Amino acid sequence: PLYIAAIGPKNLEQTGEIADGALLIFPSADHLEETAVKHLRAGREKAGKTLDGFDVCPTLPLAVGEDKDVTALADTFRPYTALYVGGMGSPKQNFYNQLAQRMGYEREAAEIQAKYLSGDKQGAAAAVPHDLIDKTTLLGSVDRIADRMKAYAEAGVTTLSLAPAGFTLDERIASLRAGTEALERAGLA
Repeated sequence: PLYIAAIGPKNLEQTGEIADGALLIFPSADHLEETAVKHLRAGREKAGKTLDGFDVCPTLPLAVGEDKDVTALADTFRPYTALYVGGMGSPKQNFYNQLAQRMGYEREAAEIQAKYLSGDKQGAAAAVPHDLIDKTTLLGSVDRIADRMKAYAEAGVTTLSLAPAGFTLDERIASLRAGTEALERAGLA
């Protein structure tokens, strides 16, 4: 099978037209239809196909912990999100920034980018809204993550690629095990 990593509307449409699956980054279950699936569907229709059998495969950062600690868990991904939304590409052409804007974070995306490109990486990370991180990652308890996995499945995701947080191999393996448990609890395994 051919998978293409795509993020912009035209790239997603072409991916739907010529590939067997799409590798997505910064997906939000709440916004997946308008930011990705409708474009993939348009490409499939151009090729005379449907989304049946097409693999929608986002990568989701994963941090497991207590639900009361979700804000601290989200902070783990602030520099990562700031790098992509603020520092990837030029001020005129940053596909990750444009995706954040399509999800409703126009003002915040502009602020993150301005700070990042001026060299204020810490300020850019601080400007990333908690909600943006929470919507584009899997954070919290196994039950909370299971609920989020269900939301992604309902939004059209067919395969999840997990990117576990952790400083050690053992921490990342523990996160992956928790992700597997969440998948089973969600009834998706």
